[in-house]
Amino acid sequence: MFVDPNKQIAGRKGKGGRPPYKIRPLEDDLRRLYEAEGRSVRDIANLLGCSKDIVFRCLREYKITPRTNARRSFLRQHDIADLEAGVREKGIRGLAKELGIDESTLRHHLKVRKGP
Repeated sequence: MFVDPNKQIAGRKGKGGRPPYKIRPLEDDLRRLYEAEGRSVRDIANLLGCSKDIVFRCLREYKITPRTNARRSFLRQHDIADLEAGVREKGIRGLAKELGIDESTLRHHLKVRKGP
């Protein structure tokens, strides 16, 4: 039996591609999932059957402040004077090894914290 591949593909609705724009999360659902439950945008998009771009667009539209992915360096909890004293005592490589970071990270942090 011969099956036309075009008809087979055309028969699969809702598989792949961009979800329709008509599916938009309601403000209450978005606030509950994003703010109260702390779910990610991607997770919300999968749950509600829409794209993450639509979720981001609705966050902006509903004036919900998006969370940032940036994490502050744990080196900020150390005083700059203590870090410099540690470098003088152990060297840049020794202190970086003790802190469990790459020495280039420590160099960059010291340079940025000292300023111009």
